[in-house]
Amino acid sequence: MLLSKSQYLRGLQCHKSLWLYKNRPELRSVAGGQDNALFNTGHTVGDCAKQLFPGGVEIEFAPGDFDGMISTTAEHIEQGAETIYEAAFKEKGVFVMADILHKTATGWDIYEVKASTSVKPIYLNDAAVQYYALANVLNINRVFIVHINNKYERQGELDIEQLLAIEDITDEVLAKQAEITQNLADMALVLQSDEPVVDIGPQCSDPYDCDYKGLCWQHIPSPSIFNLYRMSGKDKFALYQNGVLDYAAIPSDYKLNVTQQLQVDCAVSGEAIINSSVIQGFQKTVNYPISFFDFESFQNAIPRFENQRAYSQIPFQYSLHVMEEEGGLIHREYLADEQSDPRRELAERMLHDLPVSGSIMAFNQSFEISRIKELAALFPDLCEALLALVPRFVDLIVPFRKLGYYHPDFNGSFSIKSVLPALFPNDPELDYKQLGIQDGGMAMDTFANLHLLKDQSQREAIRRDLLAYCRLDTLAMVRIWQKLEILCH
Repeated sequence: MLLSKSQYLRGLQCHKSLWLYKNRPELRSVAGGQDNALFNTGHTVGDCAKQLFPGGVEIEFAPGDFDGMISTTAEHIEQGAETIYEAAFKEKGVFVMADILHKTATGWDIYEVKASTSVKPIYLNDAAVQYYALANVLNINRVFIVHINNKYERQGELDIEQLLAIEDITDEVLAKQAEITQNLADMALVLQSDEPVVDIGPQCSDPYDCDYKGLCWQHIPSPSIFNLYRMSGKDKFALYQNGVLDYAAIPSDYKLNVTQQLQVDCAVSGEAIINSSVIQGFQKTVNYPISFFDFESFQNAIPRFENQRAYSQIPFQYSLHVMEEEGGLIHREYLADEQSDPRRELAERMLHDLPVSGSIMAFNQSFEISRIKELAALFPDLCEALLALVPRFVDLIVPFRKLGYYHPDFNGSFSIKSVLPALFPNDPELDYKQLGIQDGGMAMDTFANLHLLKDQSQREAIRRDLLAYCRLDTLAMVRIWQKLEILCH
């Protein structure tokens, strides 16, 4: 039996997942855009980390020729290479690729590169199985994790040594060596047998979302106890282990919080619940003209711009619908040039476009307020004007979280993507699924990579999709506000 490093890690998470991967690959869920974005980010950080050890030789990845990669690695070692990127080895039943293998006076060091900002427990298992294989053929001195230092702020040229942190995990890796042989033996036994019986559990999403979750969770109804609002995963699985799947099966003496109980009651009755006093209380906090406002932002693992930190949220777009008390509605929007730092121009345009008075309405306002405070800290000359916007914010999620209106189709979520279709089912004007970009994560990843796209017509088409998506976010708020007004009359 031969396992790749990733397959070994899959087996640590769930034996059934490993068996299915080896025997029923066609049943896997297709990776989404966010998974692809994470993959691309990992490659970007990996390329950056090579600059810590310049002049190395790279083993080209050849998915159909692992033996060729292994022999090429061996040749470079024999020829005296001091640094090898993506060095490939097949030892003791495991195929591994070391991100950076660097020779010192006394042996070799392994550097595993991660796009995260810290050393996660799964990385120790990752590096441990690499050591397990490589130590069979090389004298390995130390093992390191290279990760992003999100405290570093770019000033001028990118400082790779400041951007990337290096942590020695050799002791942790050595401590795990004894268990790897047994883990591999257990996995070999699993793969030689019929499909293992493994019930769903926390392992389905820890440390990663399993791509067989759709298969293993087919028996879970919708809605189910896994939709209960803000219930811990531990409590949900405890209910499940006691045979409770749907709301009707929850014992009458089981203690639910107010929101969870309302969620269950609504699901049983099939009817929405309205508390007019909550809605009216919220309406009294709102002043005209109302500025329905929404930011989109992107993140870079490798800071592109001056005064940018890794993974900091950089606003690049906003949509603004302004409603007068008489009902008049105007729309304004901004979408940055993908080739340059958008923050200064966006801040100035936002201050110009927003009315000087009235409420600024967002859905889950903490995101917008945080971005505005960051812009204020970045641009001292705009600070006073930007911070003056903050007290004007009101949050459209409030009347829903306070249970002024609850619809069974919310399924325990108060996000705008849950509220909107419940209030306006089958309304094509408010259907995100009709758009080329359908959620904030897709918008973030799309814009973050837009500057790399060479085709001008494709870039323009994507920009139109971004504008349409952000516009719908604020139009959705307008329609939800209008719906609340109707519900209270």
